[in-house]
Amino acid sequence: MKMIEKGRRIALSLGVAAILFTLFSVPQAMAQSGSDVTASNKQKVEAALTAWSNGGNVLSVLSDDIKWTIFGNSLIAGTTVGKNELNAKINVPFGARFAHSTEKFRPIEVKGIYGEGDMVIAQFAGRGIANDGKPYVNNYAWFLKMKDGLVIEGTAFFDSVAFNDLWTRVPVKN
Repeated sequence: MKMIEKGRRIALSLGVAAILFTLFSVPQAMAQSGSDVTASNKQKVEAALTAWSNGGNVLSVLSDDIKWTIFGNSLIAGTTVGKNELNAKINVPFGARFAHSTEKFRPIEVKGIYGEGDMVIAQFAGRGIANDGKPYVNNYAWFLKMKDGLVIEGTAFFDSVAFNDLWTRVPVKN
């Protein structure tokens, strides 16, 4: 009998140990996995901003069906859906205001890239010389929801007074 009782205690102890192991190790493994995704997402956003600051393109990190929202009172405030609409309404007209300049608009200082789960926040200062020869300088904060390494939703905040000045001062020439 003592042998059977001892076996039950050992089995019970092993069962409790297995439950405790599962309770404490699985969430840690999941947190590590989430932490890896967050780090990867932050790296992708940082790489895209770095490429843009070096004359490349930031659009590679955006999904084709991105939902992009600009809050505030700027002349382009609102939401676009899809990369084509984003380009047509915002990116192409914005870039056209620097098309004849030798100093295109680009990030000049990444002030921070922060992440939590599938969200990445990028804060940066940008500068360029517009087609009229005057500088455009602004600070941006982008809140980016990521999925599979691409931005699926973006929300942009910036100084709308400076932006509206550029948008009205510098016409888009065909």
